[in-house]
Amino acid sequence: MKVLIVYYSTYGHIHQMAEAIAQGVRDVDGAEAQLRRVPETLPQAVLEQMGAVEAQKAFSQVPVCTVEELASADAVIFGTPTRFGNMCGQMRQFLDATGQLWAQGALVGKVGSVFTSTATQHGGQESTILSFHTTLLHHGFVIVGLPYAFQGQMRIDEITGGSPYGASTIAGGSGERMPSENELAGARFQGKHVAAIAAKLKS
Repeated sequence: MKVLIVYYSTYGHIHQMAEAIAQGVRDVDGAEAQLRRVPETLPQAVLEQMGAVEAQKAFSQVPVCTVEELASADAVIFGTPTRFGNMCGQMRQFLDATGQLWAQGALVGKVGSVFTSTATQHGGQESTILSFHTTLLHHGFVIVGLPYAFQGQMRIDEITGGSPYGASTIAGGSGERMPSENELAGARFQGKHVAAIAAKLKS
């Protein structure tokens, strides 16, 4: 059973969460986790001005995803930073190229899930995931979130991401904050949860 983790990461926060998601997926017997990046759409000069070039070198070995790969997966877990309460433009452009898959019904019945990051504590984590779900529903995905069985999202002793819609992290205004252990634990839980449900559907 194959679980694709398809993401875009600017400074590495979503990449770290994707790796934690993959760890959770691999905890399920017979589940294979494959990390994929969506194509970059920003010019190199812009990435340099953003200070993202060096950060992205850390995960440049992750293959770039093709839309055709989505059809070969049993589940797809998407990761995107938030842009004004929505998915980033790179992810939007990737998904906008899946029209042929939609026409073929190639993704109907697959498990779909989403995780995200924001600069601030209330920077649109939930709206990003919920608005992402609209695209997944059009494709016929069976949507899975992060249930309250992961009790880390109930914590009030620290600032943390995570909601019933999916795992998330708070990056800070300049990307200075990396995912906390609680946020990574939420990502691992989500990966395992999605893989377990996908395994049941596959059987």
